[in-house]
Amino acid sequence: MRADKGDVVHDNGREEAMDLELAGKTVLITGASKGIGRACADGFAAEGAHLHLVSRTADDLERAAGEIRDRFQVSVTTHARDLSDSANVDALFEATSDIDILVNNAGAIPGGSIDKIDEATWRAAWDLKVFGYINMTRRYIAAMKERGHGVIVNDIGTGGDRVDYDYIAGAGGNASLMAFTRAIGGRSIHFGVRVLGVNPGPVETDRIQTVMRSLAEAEFGDPERCSEYYAKWPMNRFAKPEEVADLIVFLASARASYISGTIVTLDGGKHSDNSTL
Repeated sequence: MRADKGDVVHDNGREEAMDLELAGKTVLITGASKGIGRACADGFAAEGAHLHLVSRTADDLERAAGEIRDRFQVSVTTHARDLSDSANVDALFEATSDIDILVNNAGAIPGGSIDKIDEATWRAAWDLKVFGYINMTRRYIAAMKERGHGVIVNDIGTGGDRVDYDYIAGAGGNASLMAFTRAIGGRSIHFGVRVLGVNPGPVETDRIQTVMRSLAEAEFGDPERCSEYYAKWPMNRFAKPEEVADLIVFLASARASYISGTIVTLDGGKHSDNSTL
């Protein structure tokens, strides 16, 4: 008998609902007040998981936390910390060492060629995203290993796979995180901890919309023509934050228990279509 959408048919023919087994789990999400991080918070909360939300802005965090509590009736704790400072990583770990799932999502590396990105800008971006992910993984994976279970999902980006002269700092940083994720996750599963990553292409966040409107203003003199940039992508749009979050939630769940040390790309097939290169 064919299963309805959302069901899984096992070898014995029995149908079961797609229970992600996340209810009651505790999830820490960085960069959680907006964009992909906020969508992840909603996604995990909808599955009954309790949350620790981290970003640099306390007001944004509290607003997000209040909305999530009201909608999903789960526990939400906020932590306003700048994770580019490793001392803040240490303090955060002391308060949240018993989490089940870590989603590293904080940080956006600016675009520009090597002559446009000075050392200070480059280092600041890498301190938050590259070293932030590394330091967070270093602290939490040790505790997860000791307990014999845990999941770490790194939200990285296709810039590390499809390298671009005009995104040189992001290309180098994302490529480093891809290698880091594969190397850690290829071994960590042997002690019960999965480490994996997702590589979204452009995602329709508020930040990206602002960038697209600015580009259209500069190129066409009309910010409303930003839709012309979307037309170059599958389905005439970028990915939605919720689509990235759905993938992250699934990968963190028991339904993905044999996936570790790998990176999953989410770009609508853009970079697999040779006709668009």
